[in-house]
Amino acid sequence: MPQELLLMLHPSFGALAILAAVWVFAETLNNAEASQWRIRVVSLAVALFMWLSYLLGGYWYVRYYGADKALINAGPWPFAHSFFMETKEHLFFSLLLLATYLPLAAFGLTPGKSQGRGLVLCVAAWIVLLGLSMEGAGAFIGMGVKVALLAKTITGMSP
Repeated sequence: MPQELLLMLHPSFGALAILAAVWVFAETLNNAEASQWRIRVVSLAVALFMWLSYLLGGYWYVRYYGADKALINAGPWPFAHSFFMETKEHLFFSLLLLATYLPLAAFGLTPGKSQGRGLVLCVAAWIVLLGLSMEGAGAFIGMGVKVALLAKTITGMSP
């Protein structure tokens, strides 16, 4: 698999997990008998997409990130690694745990009753908020690479 494709699949699966978590949240607000199947299936999709994002991102990190890290740290935005990547590395595990737990909570819902509803809503909401934070942190990291390459190019062109 080409490196660029791998790099694009990681945030794409993350975004799909976020969208699926929003779907679970919306369906859980209704919590009707007709929505139970969708809540359960889409909660499983959240977990699947998040695990795919983790596995693909983890492989990319181990295999390719070293070169980008060196560029970022030598460039004008070293905080893109020292703050955003370091934060992402640590917060992502809580996101992965929440995404893994969501189907367990969703399968415990009782249609029309509030038992478990608040839990599913909170877990789905946290997945959305943390997922958006991860996407934003990834944007800073990508921009850190871009400004480092731009600085390197400009510096290389000067006499």
